[in-house]
Amino acid sequence: MSLTDTKTPPQCCADFCLIPMGVESASVSPYIAKVQTLLQESGLVYHMHANGTTVVFKVIGQAHGMLHDQGVVRVHTDIRVGSRTDKHETAKSKVASVEKILGGGK
Repeated sequence: MSLTDTKTPPQCCADFCLIPMGVESASVSPYIAKVQTLLQESGLVYHMHANGTTVVFKVIGQAHGMLHDQGVVRVHTDIRVGSRTDKHETAKSKVASVEKILGGGK
């Protein structure tokens, strides 16, 4: 059996909350509606709630399933994703920016 054949446990889900930044209004409903449309068209199983959306992830679920198959009874995954288009940044430059402010500029 290959790793890609590993089943996703049906109770495996990921919760995400997109936070639009730098927009004119505090209301984010129009942006969230667009994301919900994307989710509808994706075919993923998902559930919108007041503070985000829960999505069943195939690959993350397979990773969980693989560990469960090895006897692990509980697995938790945290996911953080960020993006910006106003300037080019790397993980290193982001850390350097904070270190410069703190006076420890490396």
